[in-house]
Amino acid sequence: MYKKFYREFLQAPSGSPSSMLHMACHSHHYWPDVTLDAVQQYWRDSALLADEKWGPIFEEKIPSWQAAIAKSLNLPRADLIAIAPNTHELVYRLLSSFDPSKPLRILTTDGEFYSFTRQLQRLEELPQVEVTRVAKEPYATLAERFETELHKNEYHLAYASLVFFDSGVVFPRLLEVAAQKPHDTQFVIDGYHGFFARPIDLSTIADKVFFTAGSYKYLGAGEGLCFMTIPANCTLRPLNTGWFAEMAELENRSGEVGYSDNWLRFAGATMDYSTLYKALAIFDLFHREGITIEKIHSYVLNAQTRFLSSMDNSDHPILNRNNLICHDLEEGHGHFFTFDCSQPEVSQRVQEELKARAVLCDRRQQFLRLGFAIYHDKDETYQQVFNS
Repeated sequence: MYKKFYREFLQAPSGSPSSMLHMACHSHHYWPDVTLDAVQQYWRDSALLADEKWGPIFEEKIPSWQAAIAKSLNLPRADLIAIAPNTHELVYRLLSSFDPSKPLRILTTDGEFYSFTRQLQRLEELPQVEVTRVAKEPYATLAERFETELHKNEYHLAYASLVFFDSGVVFPRLLEVAAQKPHDTQFVIDGYHGFFARPIDLSTIADKVFFTAGSYKYLGAGEGLCFMTIPANCTLRPLNTGWFAEMAELENRSGEVGYSDNWLRFAGATMDYSTLYKALAIFDLFHREGITIEKIHSYVLNAQTRFLSSMDNSDHPILNRNNLICHDLEEGHGHFFTFDCSQPEVSQRVQEELKARAVLCDRRQQFLRLGFAIYHDKDETYQQVFNS
């Protein structure tokens, strides 16, 4: 499924093990081999059909993708899953639905991904925008503190990650908090580091939340294909809107700006759909092989257990329990571990030392991240990480 070529694509440094251990899976998953044929099929369809390709894409490919997403998240309506090249575009389209002349109060945490954090910082320069950030730590009390704040003030928008990008820690009871949200608060869950990694059931809150994620991480289909689920009976009218939002009415366009009661309400404009082909090929592959999200999660949990065992036996000065950021390693963690190295210089040094041992990982400031995937060998002990 994943050829050896992909594992050894990055040449191991001289004097190190011959095979590179890819532990930046949470940043960029390796692509299954079937994606090569999928990209070539997209090229052939585009070259042969030209503008006629939009028919099969919108009538067959997108509905198939939406159905696969709906199944993976246990959603009742696949037609309420909007598509865009990235989640930022979708979230900003949602933000544009609020009246710019009126106050906008937003509740979030201090642990959100860079794109949303930067966007809020820019919006806060406007006098009508007020942002409240709940500290993510201590994680043990995060749900209680966030929920209390959510109901204490009249927030127009609440936004939180299901799995924090910088630590891998799962937001405790986030789906429960969302289920009890105030009626007038739009609630967004950034699910990127949970989607296709951990089992997620949105069936009871499908009509209460917007859930965003994409194919770049754990699905392994590459960048350029993200989605946002939409609550039923949504009447928001994004100010940031594209011509795809009128796809159903292009031949009978009126002078008014109307919105469909499906995913097109948050649609944008022309995009490259090669990743759509890749993602569908991966869904087909996993279906044929009987690979489910539950099996993926179980496989990774076993891998993480072996990693922790090797770590505990290694007495590494940095990669140890004292520096591991966690809350609940069995029930409340994503598919990567993060170590607080105290300073960016230290995390950079450890990263370079690991690369010299043919271990590829990544870092965010002083935080070193080591990820796990199903393309790691089932008997991998990760001793390569700790051997000096």
